[in-house]
Amino acid sequence: MGTLGAWCVHLYTASSAVFGTWAIYSIYQHEYQLAIYLMLLTLLIDSTDGAFARAADVRGRIPWFDGRRLDDIVDFFTYVLVPACFLIEADLLPHPAWTAAPVLASCYGFSRNDAKTDDHFFTGFPSYWNVLVIYLYLLEIGPATGLALTLGLSVAVFVPLRYIYPSRTRVARPVSLAVLGIWLLWFSWLGVRPDPDPRWLWLSLFGPGYYLGLSLLLNIPAFRRAAGAPG
Repeated sequence: MGTLGAWCVHLYTASSAVFGTWAIYSIYQHEYQLAIYLMLLTLLIDSTDGAFARAADVRGRIPWFDGRRLDDIVDFFTYVLVPACFLIEADLLPHPAWTAAPVLASCYGFSRNDAKTDDHFFTGFPSYWNVLVIYLYLLEIGPATGLALTLGLSVAVFVPLRYIYPSRTRVARPVSLAVLGIWLLWFSWLGVRPDPDPRWLWLSLFGPGYYLGLSLLLNIPAFRRAAGAPG
């Protein structure tokens, strides 16, 4: 692909920040459906840019430009700050001040040296706040329940459990890519509809359920070691 192709991949990653900025504008215009569409678009970009980067050999082509740092900057904006604005403006929490919990927790999570491990896991809950706020909004979850979920996941950022990196964790990677790919298409289809059926939204939780279930399953050996059990 050459150097031009590598730059195009970096531009593709950076475009999430542009769509995230547009999402914030949409949020404060109360155009929540458009904001959801844009948040889903940034999720799609983040799910695919890594594969493009490896295919284009961006490190080899542009060694002085840190694509991983760019990815972290863009992810913090689109996965944390944009959803925080959504939480505030859509009144998904009892008081706007509660958004400090996910923002501060994510500041910690993104700053860990082992936030992404060498064997391709995330350490602590990987700040999927965009997914959470879309579900809270579309399912019309009350502020009290929304607060409980937000605080619980904020605490989970600090708990050093390992969560799968779907496109790179080797364990069950083909299955994870298939299940979560189907979920992303399903979730996106529901997210852009003007009035999605709540039953289909609840059923779409198979994606997050699979993600959390497999991640917890892969943590069992560490639990056993901590408990002093053999194996």
